[in-house]
Amino acid sequence: MNSKIEEFFKNEKRWNAEFLLLREIIRENEALAEDFKWMHPCYTLGSKNIVLIHGFKEYCALLFHKGSLLTDPHQILVQQTPNVQAARQLRFTNTEQIILQASIIQAYIAQAILIEQSGKKVTLKKAIDYPVPPEFERALQQDNELKEAFSALTPGRQKGYLFYFHQAKQSQTREKRIEKYYEKILKGMGLDD
Repeated sequence: MNSKIEEFFKNEKRWNAEFLLLREIIRENEALAEDFKWMHPCYTLGSKNIVLIHGFKEYCALLFHKGSLLTDPHQILVQQTPNVQAARQLRFTNTEQIILQASIIQAYIAQAILIEQSGKKVTLKKAIDYPVPPEFERALQQDNELKEAFSALTPGRQKGYLFYFHQAKQSQTREKRIEKYYEKILKGMGLDD
């Protein structure tokens, strides 16, 4: 047994009963190994992540890493935000919900395993699929050094910047963000580097 996992379940206060019940349901499927990733219990098939247990203020959840590929006949999978591309959650607020949906949970887990075994991949948005704010488009057109540096960034770093710049509602805020990260882009760095 992984001591970090045991410590996690031992120290959980808010969702302890729910987490233990979810763990029990997941562990009924012997194909999955229990691991500890991102400070949460994560259940894997080989080296591939299938489902993770996590809790929030209002609910606890099972997060399916390739949840967007699951069929959802019960319409219970939740996309956390519009920007989450692959993962989907099953959310719970008490043990009764989990008990009532135990067979459904098991079916979703079995389906997630089959998807992983099939080799299916989630098609993620490419950097070109993200909108380029007009302020950044203008900056790229006016500054060849910035344009070359941005083009040389990894697709993930490009997406990060485009998403972050685009999130600002006001043009002035977008311009300030572009100015703030100008040097990082020139140095080939991402938002969080």
